[in-house]
Amino acid sequence: MAYTMGIEAYEYSRYLLGTVISRSGIGLHMIWAPIVGQMAAMKPAEFDGSFTNGMKNGYKEDDVMMMMIKHFGMLANQMAPMHPFPQFADFESGNPQLPQTVAPDFMMDFSSLRWDRMQMDKTLNLAAMGQTMWKQYFWAKDMLGAFHDSIDNGIEADGIISPDSVGSPMFDPNNNVFYGGNNLDGFIGQVLTAESINKTAFLLNKLAFDGTTLGMVDAANYNPANGIKYFPHRIAVTETMVDSTMPPKPTGLSVVDASSHLFDQVSFLLGTLDFKNMMDPTNNDADHLAYHSVFDGDPFPAPMSVSGMMGPYDMMAGASMVLFQNIMAMHFNSEAGTFVDVSNYDGSTVTMNSEISAINLGYTLLALSKVATEFAGMPLEQMAEDALNAQANFVLTQLKSGDGGYYNSFTIGVGADSNPKKATAQAAVARGLYAAYQVTNNADYLNGGNDAYNFLIDNFYVPGLNIFKTEMGNNTAIYTPKNMAIITGGLREAWKVGNMDNAAAIYTRFFKKVFNSMILAEAEPSGETGNDSDGDGVQYVGGGSVATVFAAEAEYTINVTSARTDLKESVSMRVYPNPIQGIATIELNGSSDENIRLSVYDIAGREIQIISETAIPLKTNTVEWDTNGLQDGLYFVRLVGNQGLNAIQKVIVNK
Repeated sequence: MAYTMGIEAYEYSRYLLGTVISRSGIGLHMIWAPIVGQMAAMKPAEFDGSFTNGMKNGYKEDDVMMMMIKHFGMLANQMAPMHPFPQFADFESGNPQLPQTVAPDFMMDFSSLRWDRMQMDKTLNLAAMGQTMWKQYFWAKDMLGAFHDSIDNGIEADGIISPDSVGSPMFDPNNNVFYGGNNLDGFIGQVLTAESINKTAFLLNKLAFDGTTLGMVDAANYNPANGIKYFPHRIAVTETMVDSTMPPKPTGLSVVDASSHLFDQVSFLLGTLDFKNMMDPTNNDADHLAYHSVFDGDPFPAPMSVSGMMGPYDMMAGASMVLFQNIMAMHFNSEAGTFVDVSNYDGSTVTMNSEISAINLGYTLLALSKVATEFAGMPLEQMAEDALNAQANFVLTQLKSGDGGYYNSFTIGVGADSNPKKATAQAAVARGLYAAYQVTNNADYLNGGNDAYNFLIDNFYVPGLNIFKTEMGNNTAIYTPKNMAIITGGLREAWKVGNMDNAAAIYTRFFKKVFNSMILAEAEPSGETGNDSDGDGVQYVGGGSVATVFAAEAEYTINVTSARTDLKESVSMRVYPNPIQGIATIELNGSSDENIRLSVYDIAGREIQIISETAIPLKTNTVEWDTNGLQDGLYFVRLVGNQGLNAIQKVIVNK
């Protein structure tokens, strides 16, 4: 299934996640994480330097961190790479243009992969933290669902085989069974889980807002009727350098946008619900038989039902309950039967806005379906199901248009948005209604999801180009990582739940056409071994100065008024050598002569140079391009012609 749905997406997602949470430094280092701090506070003064080669600096957090990482390495039979930057809280944004050249051996030493901390927006946003956490769950789940031996052979968990000592949750170094499906998976899976546990502890202990002050929320006894404590949209971080051997320490948090955003809350809720499921001691399918050893005391604490003390499972369950209750209290308009995008709280009164977007409705339905499943048999189950049915029915009756598609948004008291429909609205609605169907078995929801999928394919997909229009009637498609993820998420669920057989092939073709083009650099997990060894036009990260992430935005112009439906058939443009060290040659091949414009764009999408703006014969011609005036980095050469021709090539300048 992973291959059919685009194996490259699977590999890219692993490497991009690693780029963000362990290499970039775009967030708060785990040394300053809540649980690491608690462990350090319990250590005696002489612990300082015990795990950092005797280097005493007045802090014990770095020694606790090294102790933990070495322990994970022992449990997985895997040595940790040098100079990682594991994060427990992710910043909102940063610049992937690196301030240094990436070392050839970067997989063993991450120091040359660090982003420029001076160009980071040091703001915490719940959606940014939640979306990375949700991906951390998917990878931790994949990596820790089996065991392996000392020569990296996989071992399926059967409830008897275990890395633990007999009768004890502690690791047995002599039984030749290690955590994870292989050495590296076991190590990374533990780190991902530790990051997410600390991220959730940070949320509950530091980021709860009562309308006036940030602080903690008691997840075990929380009831919004007794005073709401929610998680605001944006929180600025103040950092201080405390020692040259340590990463900067967060020393201040301040709310810069106190509104509550539905997408923020749902994003983090999806992560906590899935980690709750992974840690659940009552689930006994094949994967959970392996997870039980991970969450039985070593490396992570057991649940309260086993140990008598609150463990990660209880924390994930508690955070899920707080987030769900706040979504209901602050975003659900019970009279209209729908959630709303944004609300505010002044310490006593909730003020809800009136607009709800199709994207947020779709992902809220997904989250509600998981709440109902994870809290089955509890009062939250019925509350979630009631809200899910109300919301799904609202989608079908208020958001669906006469042509079978779904509007982009709806404003209570006004009506549906009249702007051209977007592909993301159809894909998100499909995903949400499929999730509602899986919980309720209501065929109306399945049919509504299939209607959204069919409308997406019939009105947005361009088969000859293997791309999607992003807006109806607009032949300029604007792609971002977010809208690509929403579209492919809808395609995946259409194939899995809606039994739409063509969805898998469309997903794969779209990925190869758009995702591959938008990646800035790649490495071994995505098929590269150096330079551009797989020939897809995307350079190897080693030796370059750009991170392995997707471009923030890309544009694709679709010419539907002429016979030139596939740009590659009517014109080709090749820039060589690539990477460029000075003068480059642009080779043009086309079927006609016309006026063209050759220009250069930077990574932010700004046009920074015009190479040529004259009549050039396209029938095999070359143009010289002097790059000496440009800084090293990633650029895009774009050809635009007066008859609709449009071609783009990604190039690297590395003088």
